[in-house]
This record gives sequence, structure tokens and C-alpha cells, in this order.
Amino acid sequence: MHVDFSLLAPELAIAILGLVTMVLGLVVPSNARKGLGSFTLLGLLVVLGITIASWSNQGELLNGMYLVDWYSRFFKVLFLLAAILVILGSYRYSDENVEYHFEYYSIIIFTTLGMMIMASAGDFISLYLGLELMTMAFVILVALRSSEAKSLEAGMKYILLAGLSTAVLLYGLSLVYGATGTIIIREVAAKVGQGASPLLIMGLVMLVAGLGFKVSAVPFHMWTPDVYEGAPTPVTSYLAVGSKAASFAALLRIFVSGLPTLNDQWAMLVAVLAALSMVIGNLVAIPQTNIKRMLAYSSIAQAGYILVGLVTASPAGVKGVLFYSFLYLFATIGAFTVVAAVYNKIHSDEIKDYAGLAQRAPLAATVMLVCLLSMAGIPPLAGFVGKFYLFATVIRGYMWLAYIGLIMSMVSVYYYLRVVLVMFRDEPKDPSPIEMGSATNITLLIAMVATIVLGIYPGPLAQVTNLAAISFFLH
Repeated sequence: MHVDFSLLAPELAIAILGLVTMVLGLVVPSNARKGLGSFTLLGLLVVLGITIASWSNQGELLNGMYLVDWYSRFFKVLFLLAAILVILGSYRYSDENVEYHFEYYSIIIFTTLGMMIMASAGDFISLYLGLELMTMAFVILVALRSSEAKSLEAGMKYILLAGLSTAVLLYGLSLVYGATGTIIIREVAAKVGQGASPLLIMGLVMLVAGLGFKVSAVPFHMWTPDVYEGAPTPVTSYLAVGSKAASFAALLRIFVSGLPTLNDQWAMLVAVLAALSMVIGNLVAIPQTNIKRMLAYSSIAQAGYILVGLVTASPAGVKGVLFYSFLYLFATIGAFTVVAAVYNKIHSDEIKDYAGLAQRAPLAATVMLVCLLSMAGIPPLAGFVGKFYLFATVIRGYMWLAYIGLIMSMVSVYYYLRVVLVMFRDEPKDPSPIEMGSATNITLLIAMVATIVLGIYPGPLAQVTNLAAISFFLH
């Protein structure tokens, strides 16, 4: 069987980069390992260049088991951008708070590889392998600060619940295979036809539960606050962005591409999960005093917004998911980069300790303001355009879902502005300035500029996501 390895160029490149980084970490003296961050960053930039350069190279491998199209390329660019910004923004944090440097960088690379495999998976086996690679890598990253009880607790909770959810997902995939006789996702759609056996419906419910855990949708969100709080902050940001985006890529492949004829069975289920996630995520975020836990519940609400795009199973819905996932990348990483930088100075994640941040670190406070308002959907920032695209897809059939999203977006403004008031209104206990570092400042500027520019001028990104959505329906 002929295999076109040019289609796998980004995956091969990042796999080699991960192995080289790991070997360098083993052979390079410990006092020189801090340079691995720069090496990893450069390598990821090269892989990003390869991915963009091969944008028009599309095809499929192994009779549809692995799909390379604009849809998967878009997600791969998103994953790589997220990894680059996380590493760039965590130089100082990792130097002071992460004991195992080369493990940290190499595992981030392998996590990204798992996400890329998930985005291109055209069958259940490829999907499961990519999911397991991503999950196991995140388990290690979450528990990387082995000297801290919270990090170890977060790692234990994540591995137990991730293992449970993966078992449920795998059993759901096996039930779908048993009902259809195929593991190729596009062949599932042909085998299902218009009929839905009890076996298939049970498998569908288990798939929703398994992937619902990965995107932290209610009621599968119980792990999110504790893991987000206990994990190293850069890992939390990558978990919030990368894991969620990869899981949505898989969700769309399975449900929109593989089970479109059963839309009547699963659309209302997804709509209910979206509504619950928006309501519970935003309401429970209000009383939080720890900023990482607040952002965790905000992340649950954001998952609800993105699930709205899945409900209609239409090109417009897929475009909305892609568009919002890309915007969410910059807002989330920008906010968590500020949290990591502030923690380096004050060693606290309590919101009250952010008093006077506008005086101590004006850029950090401004970026936090922009990112939080974007997540709230305030115009003219990017989050407003993203929510507009998502809610526009459900106005006809699920108007109630759009109303819930609008109301909950207004509720989110309250707890976001509570953080802003502390930063800009309250007087700091310690007026000494907080030094961010040049790499952190670059990350913050990229996040802020992207959030503003994509809100004011979303046209180019909308065109790219539209092409990616169209290519999704061609397979």
C-alpha cells in the first residue's frame, strides 16, 4: 500500500522534535538545560512553518483511516500556536517552579502530537491512540510539581477520572463498531442509514459522556476546578485550550461526519449539555476567590458556548466552532500567562492579591482586562464575533439556547469585572513593580493584539474557517 509521507510531514517533524528534545535533556549538563526552552520554541516554529507550507496538500491515508484536509490543518495550526505561546510565556515560570525542565518541554511536544493525530483521525483506532497520547502526557504535566501536594492531588484526580472517561469512550466506540461493523468514521454514516438500533444509541450516549469529560462539559466537569488549580499554570492554559480544541475536533468528526442521520437523537442531548455548561459554569464562577478556579468554571462555560456550534451539524456550525476555538486560544493563554507571571512574584492565586496590579504591572493588567472582556463577549473584541457566529447557527431551531447564551454572557461580565476592579481600583499591599520578562511581555502583546484585531477585522480568519468547514464535509 502506497503511503504519501508528505501528508504526514508535520506529524513526523514534531515526533522527531520531541525525541531530540528528550535525548538532549538526558545528555546536556543540568546547568545548560534551560536552553531547551529556546530549542523547543524554535523547533515548534519550524513545524508550524511546515504545516502552513503544506496547507494545500490534502489527501487520505490507509483507506480513510487518516485524513489530511483544511479542517485538520486548521486545528494543527491552532495546537502549534498554543504550544508556542505557552512555552514562550512560561520561560520564567518554568525556571522557578518546574523542577524537570527537559521532561516539561518534551512532553508538551508529545501532547501536541497527540492532538494533531486526533484532528486527522478518520477511524476509531487512530482517534483512540491520539487521545491516549494526549491524555497520558497531560497526566504527567499536571503532576509535574512533585513537591507540591496540590499538584500531586490534581494528577491523581486527573488520571483516575481520565481513565474512567476513556474507558466509557472506548466502550462507546466498540458499541458503534458492533452496530455498524466498521471503524472508519465516514463508513459509519453509510452503514447507519436512517435506522438507529438500541446498541447504536447506547454507544452514542457513551461517546457523548466520554468526550464530554475531555471538553469539561457539565455534568462531566467535576475534575476541572481542582486540576486547573493544582497544575502548573502554563499546563493549565494548554489543557484549557489544546485539550478542549482537540476533543471538539474529534466530536465533530464522530457526530457530524459519522452520525449525521442520527442528528435528531443527539442534537437535543448536546443542546442540553451546552445549556447546563453555560449556566452552571457561569453561576458557580461568581463566588470563586481563587483566580484559577474562577477561570476553570469560565472554561466550563466556554465549552458550553462552543457546543452550540455542534447542535445544528451544519457548515455554519462547524465554522463557528473553528472560529471561536481560535479566538479562545489567545484570550485564555493571555489570561493564564498573567496568572503565571503574577504567581512568580506574589506566590498567590487569590483574586484579592491582584489589588493594584495596574500600578505594579500595567501591561499585565491591561492584557487581563482585554482577555476577560473578550471571553465575556464584549464588542469590539474577538469574543463578541465568535459568539455571534455560534449563536447565529441555532436561532431558527434552538432559539432558547441562544437566549441562554446571551443571558449567561451578561452574567459572566459580573465576575470578570470583579477581577478588573481589584486590579485597577484597589491599592496594592506591596507597590513594588512586577517584572514580567521579555518573553512573557511578547506573549502578552501577541494575545492582546490578536484579540483586538480579530474582533475588529475578522474577515481573513472567517474565510479560512469557512474553507476548513467546507473541506470537512467533503470527506
